[in-house]
Amino acid sequence: MIKEGQPAPDFELPDQKGEPVRLSSFRGQRVVLYFYPKANTPGCTTQACGVRDHQLDYEAADAVVLGVSPDPVKAIKKFYEKQHLNFELLADEHHEVSEAYGVWVEKSMYGKTYMGAQRSTFVIDEEGIVRRVIKKAKPDTHDEDVLSALGEMSAAA
Repeated sequence: MIKEGQPAPDFELPDQKGEPVRLSSFRGQRVVLYFYPKANTPGCTTQACGVRDHQLDYEAADAVVLGVSPDPVKAIKKFYEKQHLNFELLADEHHEVSEAYGVWVEKSMYGKTYMGAQRSTFVIDEEGIVRRVIKKAKPDTHDEDVLSALGEMSAAA
């Protein structure tokens, strides 16, 4: 997994409209890059709606939020529209970005093992350096944790 203090690996993925989004195009802004397992599941919906509802707080912290899942564009578009989201979702269908960040892991459910995205968040500074890693982020406290990290970054600046 990418560690705090390391440069965030650059990537380009399609957003919910199928348009390419490149991480490096956000240089000069803080980026909250969060990985979630699957669109339209209860935990992922809680997490995404939390980000949606705290959008003004993220803007006040000069942060852009990008949500990444292994879902195809069609699935993230449906999720985006159904939940009235106001930030970009990115389709990492071949999980290359999840692998680069170290969040593509073996998981288990009901006695079966499979590979999937671990819910994790990376708070990236204006220079593209990872300043906070939240492994196994919890959907119900995600925004509180991330906004706290952004506040600490502002205080240190």
